[in-house]
Amino acid sequence: MKTPRQIVTELKQFTGSSIFYKHWLGLKYTDGIKYLADETNCYWLLDAIFSHQTKKLLSNPNLQEFQIWHLRVDNNSGVLICEWDTNQELLRQEIEYTDFPLSHIKLYLVETVLILPSEY
Repeated sequence: MKTPRQIVTELKQFTGSSIFYKHWLGLKYTDGIKYLADETNCYWLLDAIFSHQTKKLLSNPNLQEFQIWHLRVDNNSGVLICEWDTNQELLRQEIEYTDFPLSHIKLYLVETVLILPSEY
């Protein structure tokens, strides 16, 4: 099992993706996201982000092409936040329990593809 520091270091190595994986909800994700999900067993995080892609959320034109997602974890509980710009929160989901090993991860949803910031 890798330490959180090792995972963060390895995530920084992803700077693009030649392969896109299709999620069961129809959206896609990159090599870096697949690595994150495999290493931290967090496919639930992809499910959560993709399940929020509803007509209500996407009715905001700011969110149709670009979204910023944060997962913050403290004492095995977390909060998932969607922003359309830095500190412009539009959605918040409390997560009662998680074993996600990192205290914070930031992801981007660009059109229909979930990516790491280093892959942008």
